Amino acid sequence: MYAFPTWAVAGFWGLVSGSALLLGAAIGYFANVPQRLIAAIMAFGSGVLISTLSLELMEEAYKKGGFDSTGLGFVGGAVVYTLANWLLARYGAKHRKRSGEHQSEERTAVQKGHTEGNESGDDNGMALAIGALLDGIPESIVIGLSMLAGGGVSMVAVVAIFLSNLPEGLSSAAGMRKAGRRPAYVLGLWAGIAVISGVASLIGYTVFSGFSPEVVAATTAVAAGAVLAMIADTMIPEAFEVAHNFTGLITVLGFLVSFVLSKLGE
Repeated sequence: MYAFPTWAVAGFWGLVSGSALLLGAAIGYFANVPQRLIAAIMAFGSGVLISTLSLELMEEAYKKGGFDSTGLGFVGGAVVYTLANWLLARYGAKHRKRSGEHQSEERTAVQKGHTEGNESGDDNGMALAIGALLDGIPESIVIGLSMLAGGGVSMVAVVAIFLSNLPEGLSSAAGMRKAGRRPAYVLGLWAGIAVISGVASLIGYTVFSGFSPEVVAATTAVAAGAVLAMIADTMIPEAFEVAHNFTGLITVLGFLVSFVLSKLGE
C-alpha cells in the first residue's frame, strides 16, 4: 500500500480543516440563516477553539519547551495578532466576522473616506482578505506542528478547527452579502484561504521539523495566543451581540465537545 509523504498529509489535513471556511461561507451567503443561529454557532465554535488551545496546544507546548518558551510564545502571539488586527481595523476590516449590518456600515464609511487609513473612493476588499488570512493561518500551522511528535496528525485539532472554521466563514459571508459583496469575491476569498490553510499546515510541518523542541513549543504557543486573541476580538463579540445571556452556556457546550473529543483520542 502506497504511503503518502508526511508533508503531503499535513497539507491535506490543513486543506480539509480550511475547507470548512468555504462551506460556511457558501451557507452564509446563499442560505437565509437567522442571525441568532449564526451567533449561537459562533459561540459554540469559540468554545471548541478555547478547549483545543487549552488542552492540546498549550499542554503540548509546555511538554516540549517548558514555561519560558510557552509563556513568551503565548503572549507574543497575542501581541502580534492584536497589533495586526488594530492596523486592519484602520483600513476597514474591524467587523470582518460580523453577520449583521456592521460590514455594510463599515464599507460605506471606507468608501466615504471616514476611516483612518482610507480616502474617499477606497474600498476595504483587500483589508478583508488580509484579515481572513490573519485569522486562519495560526490555526492551520497548528495542524502541521501537531504531526512533529510522531508523524500522525492530531485528529482532535483537525476536527476542532473544522468545527470552528464553519461559523467563521458563515458569519463573515452573511455580513459580506449585506455589504453588497458579489458571490465571486466572497467564495473566491474563502476558497483561497482554504488553500492557504493547507499550505500553512504543510509549512508548519516541513519548516519546523528541523528546529529544537523549544522553538516548536514557542511557535505552538504563538499560534495559541493568536487564536485566543482572535476569539476575544472577533468571535465572542459577534456571538454576544445576538445570543446575549446564552453565549456563555453555548460556549461551554462547545468546550465540552472538544474536551470529549480530546479524551476519545487518547
